Amino acid sequence: MNISDEGQLLRVYVGESDRWQGKPLYEAIVLKAREMGVAGATALRGIMGFGAASRIHTSKILRLSEDLPVVVEIVDNAEKIAQLLPEIESMVQEGLVTLETVRMHQYRSGK
Repeated sequence: MNISDEGQLLRVYVGESDRWQGKPLYEAIVLKAREMGVAGATALRGIMGFGAASRIHTSKILRLSEDLPVVVEIVDNAEKIAQLLPEIESMVQEGLVTLETVRMHQYRSGK
């Protein structure tokens, strides 16, 4: 079964070493999204990047970084994202949050 709908993609750009209440921030964000019943969230670890301070973070062996970039992508309908956004904003001290309209296609078995 294919379910097609308009939704929103919320992307949260943070550092791997960012914390929230004793746990990695990216993990806290994914768990908060799950707690709030959001359709899906994925944390992606980057191999290279830089942020507002223009400091390069890389996984190259000669320049080991302890703070690689992490992007958390969260997709759901606009209402769910609107409920989640204030929670995310309270958690992110340094980072970037983007929001865009997307077309969602959910593929599910008939079970």
